[in-house]
Amino acid sequence: MPSSSLADQVVWITGASSGIGEAAAAEYARYGARLVLSARREAELERVRAGLVNAEEHLVLPLDLADEAAMGPATERVLNHFGRIDQLVHNGGISQRALARDTSLAVDRRMMEVNYFGTVALTKAVLPAFLRQGGGRFVVVTSLVGELPTPKRSAYSASKHALHGFFEALRAEEYDNGVRVTLVLPGFIHTRLSYNALVGDGSEQGTLDDAQANGMDPAECARKLVEAVQRGRDQVIIAGREGAGVYLKRWAPPLYRRVIRKIKVT
Repeated sequence: MPSSSLADQVVWITGASSGIGEAAAAEYARYGARLVLSARREAELERVRAGLVNAEEHLVLPLDLADEAAMGPATERVLNHFGRIDQLVHNGGISQRALARDTSLAVDRRMMEVNYFGTVALTKAVLPAFLRQGGGRFVVVTSLVGELPTPKRSAYSASKHALHGFFEALRAEEYDNGVRVTLVLPGFIHTRLSYNALVGDGSEQGTLDDAQANGMDPAECARKLVEAVQRGRDQVIIAGREGAGVYLKRWAPPLYRRVIRKIKVT
């Protein structure tokens, strides 16, 4: 297995152009990691790279998670550039804000294509490299709704539940081959996630949820994420009071279901 030290590790981050991904890039770079920054917007990735410690050591690699055919060539480019990949931080994705009855099936499919199938496709492209080198770590940024489904997020929640199922199984399958998985469950983080969330017809919501606006600073989230990785955690909840819902659902599911029916969500 690669060392728990981040110095000179090669860390590939998707969704690196903003929010948690951008903050995670800054935190990993601060510890001396060499980064691959991926998202769709190359100009934003270049902006992020320019602000990092040792900016010249990091690689900008535009990538659309909906483009399955791009995963193999992207992985080869990273391996040709750095020679190895020590961590893959799956942070890219899109969210949803609409009742299930108002959500077109095309939005459900889009959510699964990007959040689930795109993540799985990139995982399967990188996994052989992990096995050849004797290990590596998948850091999977899901969401509290991966365990706590809430109204107006049916498709989003389903995509995150799917990630939990896939990576829990993968962890068991490849543990003896040195492959590790850290599931990261953020709560409300102050990012543009809700602004870019899809509504029922597939257009973007275009507004910031109150809870998101008052959420945790992305830099604090990134600090907790990297700390969990360094400690070898299998799963970490990064949230404020909303994180208590995980335990309410686990130990008092009927009460949780009553609460979630009445909760105000946007």
